Amino acid sequence: MRDRILNILKQQDRAYTIFELKDILGLDTTEEIEEMMRVLNDLESNLTIYHTNKDKYMAFEYSHLKKGKIAVSDKGFGFVLMEDEDDIHVDKEHLNGAIDGDLVIVEITNKNTGAKKEGRVLRIASRNYGPLVGEYSYNDGNPTIIPNDKKIKQKVVLTKDSTKDAVDGHIVVANVIKELDRNTILAEITTIIGHKNDVGVDVESIVYKHMFSPKFPDEVLEELKDIPDEVREEDKKGRKDLTNITIFTIDGDDTKDIDDAISIKKLDNGNYELGVHIADVSYYVKPGTKLYDEAYERGTSVYLVDRVIPMLPHKLSNGICSLNPNVERLAQSCVMEIDNKGNVVSHDIFESIIKSRIQMTYKKVNKWLDEGIVEEGYEKYTNDLTLMKELADILRKSREVRGAIDFDTDEAKIIADDTGKPIDVILRERASGEKMIEDFMIVANETVASHVFYMELPFIYRVHGTPKEEKINDFLDFISSLGYKITGKVNIKYPSSVQHVLDQLKDKKEYKILSSLMLRAMQKAVYQPENIGHFGLASKIYTHFTSPIRRFPDTTVHRLLRTYLYENDQSKKTIDYFKEYLPILTEHASMKERDAIECEREVEDMKMAEYMMDHVGEEFTGIISGVTSFGMFVELPNMIEGLVHISDIKGDYYNYDERSMSLVGQKHKKRYKIGDEVNVICKSASKEESFIDFEIKDESSDKDEDAEKEA
Repeated sequence: MRDRILNILKQQDRAYTIFELKDILGLDTTEEIEEMMRVLNDLESNLTIYHTNKDKYMAFEYSHLKKGKIAVSDKGFGFVLMEDEDDIHVDKEHLNGAIDGDLVIVEITNKNTGAKKEGRVLRIASRNYGPLVGEYSYNDGNPTIIPNDKKIKQKVVLTKDSTKDAVDGHIVVANVIKELDRNTILAEITTIIGHKNDVGVDVESIVYKHMFSPKFPDEVLEELKDIPDEVREEDKKGRKDLTNITIFTIDGDDTKDIDDAISIKKLDNGNYELGVHIADVSYYVKPGTKLYDEAYERGTSVYLVDRVIPMLPHKLSNGICSLNPNVERLAQSCVMEIDNKGNVVSHDIFESIIKSRIQMTYKKVNKWLDEGIVEEGYEKYTNDLTLMKELADILRKSREVRGAIDFDTDEAKIIADDTGKPIDVILRERASGEKMIEDFMIVANETVASHVFYMELPFIYRVHGTPKEEKINDFLDFISSLGYKITGKVNIKYPSSVQHVLDQLKDKKEYKILSSLMLRAMQKAVYQPENIGHFGLASKIYTHFTSPIRRFPDTTVHRLLRTYLYENDQSKKTIDYFKEYLPILTEHASMKERDAIECEREVEDMKMAEYMMDHVGEEFTGIISGVTSFGMFVELPNMIEGLVHISDIKGDYYNYDERSMSLVGQKHKKRYKIGDEVNVICKSASKEESFIDFEIKDESSDKDEDAEKEA
């Protein structure tokens, strides 16, 4: 019913009444009409369709309105955050009661397509009343919560019977019951996280805010009693035994949830046989169980500075599902024959039993691959590693030839002590070992996706759409304003064309920043049941198969493989079920992925600010990474970023030049633009508000000191 209604509404740019839809669908019975109304209500509530004032329905994409989450600033104005187009600015007087995080329907108010989009909120589709996190305070006989999120301006009062023995200073999670008025919210406490000074409470506060939980419900933990600690004989039935093959894992030093293992050999015909063996999580996490429902809700594991919020309980993620060394484990294996051009000439996908020989680490593997140094215990595996590197180079070259984009972006790694306090911030290493595993996982994902795609069965794809032409043109205009000329025609239909632009910028001093800006011009990768390819990888068909311990879509891909291939169930009933289920699952999984990214980013911002609190007054050299009308952002070599407010640039009054994204001195014409290297001093930092403020170092003081020394 859902698909039939959407097909009607998406066919043309018009709206339909209930009676028109009923007739087109050919519905006669009361039950069928009630089912249609239920589906229409569901589609309206998640903003897939729009219900007009004239009681008609149309696809939201054909309406004159936009939808998105609104981010409200401390100054009162907001931006509606759009996926694949420019964000929409909303003045304070046009918020219509919307608060930070609300899902809103907005109308564009300025018709000038060349100008920044302005809009007004027409309707709040759903309130951002998920978990409310803050500090409990008992004032004048009234229990209240002071929200951690300073954007929440309303007073939060509590029902007196829901305080759960909280005392002043406790950080709590509360559910909103209702708005008493525009300025007051009534809530009830659901969880006491701990005292604000307790170790780890700072991170857990952010975790709960983003609707993840470090704890699993009791009913989920109860089901774990039925899950074995080791592979049993009955679990091996129908599986291919690969325990006599040399298989091993390569992960980070502190990885405990190991879901991928690899094997390799050179065939007599000169081709390579690569085995990618993935933990068979779907064997243990089955539909109809509380464990499955909880994994679905979480959608993904969340990797934070000093902990992991797992999608699955540790008994699975670190135990029976983790491909730990020297123990039998259930896997789903994708074994590929690959020629010396990187083509997969044949493959086999099957259920297996494996036994990893050794748990390798990237650091030690890189010692061999990059420096020729053999670490203790790795002596028996150097030939395999060398052969793997040989194949990985071929696969990477093959992707380059077809036009895959390599943004080569850096990532920060925050080192924390046992109390969670950050003691260093460094760049995350991405050497030969990391790239090799990436190459192998990509080819396995493509192979699995292609196999099911050509069977024409419902499936989950990881897709990355073609970028919007105007966004790429904006980027090209910007680099032109910096004085860089791109040779050759840029055709955004082809990822090789985007890579061609990056190649021409590779030797520029601000390449890392420009590469990051180009990445922002791309669409975001998401999950969906329709295959449109993966633009960034220049892949026609792609999925996520290789991380089922930490990503629910991967677990579902395994379930689909079991259903279609191993159980050979391709019945109409099964196909109809997955056609209905997968659109809902993929939308939810994409949303939870975004939530996890926001949670991880917020924790990183807080910990970086906490780290810089110990470095106030110190001097750093960084690169201007962004320029706005109110100042500029400066990024240090370790990816820490701070704001230089325009008022902290001394010696002149600076104006913002929007086209070149630069600040220009009115009197001396000095220009600060993206990519410029500047010396800054850390002026202030706040862990609580996650900000870092820099100021430009006054170079004149150094000249005065030098002059005094010469005198």
